[in-house]
Amino acid sequence: MDSGVKRKIEFEITQLDQLLSDAEPLLALCKIKVPDFVELSAAALCLHSFYNGVENILLLIVKQIDAEIPIGDKWHKKLLDRAFEQTNLRTAVFREDFKEKISEYLNFRHFVRHAYSFKLKWTEIEDLVVNMEEIWAVLKEELNLFMKNN
Repeated sequence: MDSGVKRKIEFEITQLDQLLSDAEPLLALCKIKVPDFVELSAAALCLHSFYNGVENILLLIVKQIDAEIPIGDKWHKKLLDRAFEQTNLRTAVFREDFKEKISEYLNFRHFVRHAYSFKLKWTEIEDLVVNMEEIWAVLKEELNLFMKNN
């Protein structure tokens, strides 16, 4: 892997680490009580930012290594799908058994970009919020392995 690409991925990883560090008090609060409207809105923004960061990394990989960016109405989904595919230029970015979980963050990102915040329901995003730190730990491990192997 080109050292410039690796540095960019590492930068995005530090950004996501910072996001989760800053969000930790909110995430801890959401684990012990049902968030109010303001807390729920803040948690939704954290989820949105989290997936955007993951997507930034995937875009870097497909631009710089695959040299081909998905297009069309479902480019976000296509981009995520490609992260689970090995090509002749690189290994898969993430394990296939993790696809469904990450897809839930993509689906939420799409929802929150097109919905009013008063439409948010804690019961619908609780698992995403409560598990975000654990999901990030696995994703980060996978990304580090990807950089090591490519």
